[in-house]
Order: sequence, then C-alpha cells, then structure tokens
Amino acid sequence: MAKVISTLFISADGVAEIDPDWHFPYFDENMGRAVGEDYDTSDVLLIGRETYDSFAGAWPDREAAGGEDAGFAKQLGDVRKVVVSRQPLEFTWRNSELIQGDLVDAVTALKADAGSKGILIPGSISVVQQLLAAGLVDELRLLVHPVAARKGRRLFDDGETPYHLKVTATEVYPTGVLRVIYAPTGAPAKVGYDEVTDQVPSGE
Repeated sequence: MAKVISTLFISADGVAEIDPDWHFPYFDENMGRAVGEDYDTSDVLLIGRETYDSFAGAWPDREAAGGEDAGFAKQLGDVRKVVVSRQPLEFTWRNSELIQGDLVDAVTALKADAGSKGILIPGSISVVQQLLAAGLVDELRLLVHPVAARKGRRLFDDGETPYHLKVTATEVYPTGVLRVIYAPTGAPAKVGYDEVTDQVPSGE
C-alpha cells in the first residue's frame, strides 16, 4: 500500500503558512537535499488549489528557462498531480487532474492502487489536516525553522483528539533548521508512575 507523506516548511511555533521573510533566509543546500528526498518518495503529488496555483505559476516557466533548477522543475512537471478543489479547474500544467469525489475516499483508493509508489502532499495545509483527522497520513516530514512566526495558519488545528507522533528521524542543519520525520501513531500505552521514573520511591 502506498504511503501518504506530508512535507512542510514550518516555524517553531507551528505556523505552516510560509512567509518568504522567515523562510528563505534558512534555505540552503541541506534543505534542498531534504526536499529532493521527499519528492523522490512518490509518483503522485496531492495538492490543494492554492498550492497548485502557486506551483503552476512558477515551475513550468523555470523548466522552460533551463536554469539550475530546471531538472527539478521537469520532475514536477512529469509527475502525476492530483488537485483538491471544490471548483472545476482548467489545467495548463501537464499531468494535472482534479480529484474525483470525496477526498478521504479518493485518497484511500490512491493508497490501495498497486501502481502507486507513494503520495506526497507538499504544503496544502487544509488537505493535510483533513487526512490527519481521517488517519490517512503515514509520515509528517517537517523542516522546522528557528523562528517564531507569530502569525499565519498553523498545521495543527483545534480539535478534541490529540495526535500522537513517533519520531523516526531527525537532522539539525547549520542554519538551525531541524528536520523531523514523524509517523502518526495511536495513543501510547498507559504505564504506572514507577515504571517511567526511578527517581521517586514507590513507598515500599
């Protein structure tokens, strides 16, 4: 079954709505490598309307320009792009299609597709929030910037049920950016107080 992986730039206070003023000062070759690794996991991009408009407004021109990022731009153009939108869209970027039907049902079908290598969600906060709530996100790959943005949309919205996350990998870059890969998991098993610390006597 294909994995659903979310990749996001995020501030230390949880803001995932990128502001170039706090994002670009920290972008270096280490972050570029991490982003490349994330995209190499998948053959399907699942993106919201705003993310699609942003990507489609930039990457085809960069591919045509033939600059240093033209190879990555071609990779984005060649990959299958499934766009989440409530409104019909006219696509100008190749290999783009509108999601069919309910988001959760469609992603469940994509995960079960034997022909899918993996599904990557770059940005697209609302899409990630819905799929987290449905238990369909297999990995959160966060590039945590050492800045408190203090404004902007946060990744984790208000809700009744906490998301328990298992850390599967971490890296720290010279810029102070922390790369953390989480796997959402169920609630941890409850243990007795004496089982988690040997600093407090049990009373025996």
